[in-house]
Amino acid sequence: MVKAIKLFFLVQVIFIFALFLSFKVYLSLEIAFLSSFFILLGSSYSYSQLVKKRSAEYEMLEQDEVDKIDDPYDLYDESEIVEDSKDLDLQEVIKNERKKLKNTNTINNVYKSSPALISVYRVVPYVFLVVGFIGLKNNEYLSIFAYLIGLGIGIFVAFKTSKEVFSS
Repeated sequence: MVKAIKLFFLVQVIFIFALFLSFKVYLSLEIAFLSSFFILLGSSYSYSQLVKKRSAEYEMLEQDEVDKIDDPYDLYDESEIVEDSKDLDLQEVIKNERKKLKNTNTINNVYKSSPALISVYRVVPYVFLVVGFIGLKNNEYLSIFAYLIGLGIGIFVAFKTSKEVFSS
């Protein structure tokens, strides 16, 4: 955590030197950096919370003692058993299984990951990105080169920070 804070403040000190170049460059760097930094940090946080929640649910499923007692040898497995494999076309079976997986996985994944997609930690930084860009452009403070550099630096710093803070 200390490394992340040091890295953030080091970048801020470097940006202050950009203030001596031009206020326009400094403002573009700072708004782009903060928006990309908080977008990635918010995304990392919301997805780490989603992973923790899903892993806790998975552990609860694994520890279901009633199922272990009722069916200790997994005799009542609900998967389909194919009795005569010579009559089936392998490519047809693969296509059918892919369709089943594709339809159920896509809908389930979108439904289960929607709290992370619509998280306040992600939405607010995106609003800041859009409003900041429009504000810079309308007030003629936008330096596109400095803005792109700020976005790149923000991504790098957020990656390092989220790796240190949210990985366990």
